[in-house]
Amino acid sequence: MTDYLADIAWSYDNVAVSYAERVVDPADGEPDAFDLLASLSGAGPVLDAGCGPGRTTASLAERGLDVIGVDLSPGMIEVARRDHPSLDFRVGSMTALDLPDAALGAIVSWWSIIHLPRDVVPTAFAEFHRVLTPGGVLMLGFHAGSESTHKTSGYGGHPMNIHVHRWTAPALTELAVAAGFTPYPLDFAAEDRLLFRR
Repeated sequence: MTDYLADIAWSYDNVAVSYAERVVDPADGEPDAFDLLASLSGAGPVLDAGCGPGRTTASLAERGLDVIGVDLSPGMIEVARRDHPSLDFRVGSMTALDLPDAALGAIVSWWSIIHLPRDVVPTAFAEFHRVLTPGGVLMLGFHAGSESTHKTSGYGGHPMNIHVHRWTAPALTELAVAAGFTPYPLDFAAEDRLLFRR
């Protein structure tokens, strides 16, 4: 595992339990986004890439979707399995998904690409494109902006060693289009969410 992936996994292992206790459910306030994803999802399961403690995974499953949650952090996956024992959670990286080509109907990357180095995001987008079925959709959530910060602790003061990269919608759209995606308009206002079709 490359150093940045090891750092992300280590950091979120350290905070997994406190993160689940402290962070507000990311699905709160997202009915428009997730309902839209459910209506557009193609044939095949939905991937929650960077699923953390599994709350987004569970919210998607409540909409009748067959969802797989993947996260780099074994600690986060342990919490996700504890809190949502009926769902499918796996340790893995969005830069090298253990899934066959054209296996998925949709992917949600909900504030999870933010820790990848900027020059690695195209690798993740290429993987997303590979595993999506033609016509499948990719929904991204991200921190809007252009700066990057280094986070050394969080969620109760536990040690972390990660970078948080903010993105503009045009910059991410450019990378997604280069990977083969087509922008799809959202029917609600959001500067920190994007939707694409394969």
